[in-house]
Amino acid sequence: MAIYSIRDLEKLTGIKAHTIRIWEQRYGLISPARTDTNIRYYTDENLRHLFNIALLNRNGIKISKLAKMSADEITAKGAAIAQNNPNPNSQIDALTLSMIDLNELAFEQVFAEYVQLHGFERCMLELVYPFLDKLRLLWLTNSISPSHEKFVGQIIRRKLMCAVDKSIPRHDTPVFLLYSPEGEAQELTLLFLQYLLRSRGMRVTYLGANVALSDLKDACQTLKPAYVFTILQEPLPRQPIQSYIDQVSKSVSGSEILLTGQQFFVGPVNLPSNARVLNGLPGTLQFLDGIKVKR
Repeated sequence: MAIYSIRDLEKLTGIKAHTIRIWEQRYGLISPARTDTNIRYYTDENLRHLFNIALLNRNGIKISKLAKMSADEITAKGAAIAQNNPNPNSQIDALTLSMIDLNELAFEQVFAEYVQLHGFERCMLELVYPFLDKLRLLWLTNSISPSHEKFVGQIIRRKLMCAVDKSIPRHDTPVFLLYSPEGEAQELTLLFLQYLLRSRGMRVTYLGANVALSDLKDACQTLKPAYVFTILQEPLPRQPIQSYIDQVSKSVSGSEILLTGQQFFVGPVNLPSNARVLNGLPGTLQFLDGIKVKR
């Protein structure tokens, strides 16, 4: 059983600590446990209860009314709203709760319902990526464990691979080569980019992670791609980014290099003539839609 401080609850639910204390002291909605030295702590059950209270409160039910409801009533009403509420914030809360419980069925249900209502691309952009941003914050503040991160990652990876397989490219479109440099871990984003490209009819080859420059050069000589795309989110382990980009430019001669990632916004980089930087997913989508218009 996990235990949480009130600050952990604040980070997980988005409810301010002083509000949680008011709900606890004035309305008796949360009952923390105490250590032998009288220090408060909260359990998984407290966290689930707080998520449901917050969800109902955000959907118009006053705290004074919630205080008169049983825990079972709050849970049942919370589940009903989560299933029928298309608001992304409510769905992100539902994903977070299913992650805390390691409840794969609940996670997949929220995901599938959003896809059915809005399509796969919007589900990723409006639901999954904001959820992953929240997950990174929780990871940095030690509010979740590696098991939570792995649980989420394997589900999303599976969904992406399934969506990629269902999308069929055209034969008369540009070839994109996707890869991740050595030491960089951006598999989910590159899988999503593969889906975005294929769903727009583009031909894509994804080389995977930890690709050496020699392997990238060999692939480009065979495929002759129109575009080579990679992400540099973290500092490179053995060389400056400028040196790496210059080597990539020589290795993929004849292809346009598309670059994104935090490293291009933390310091100046002199881009080769065959390279451009895209500003994250919004910039990438704008570029892809520009190609689509030109065809």
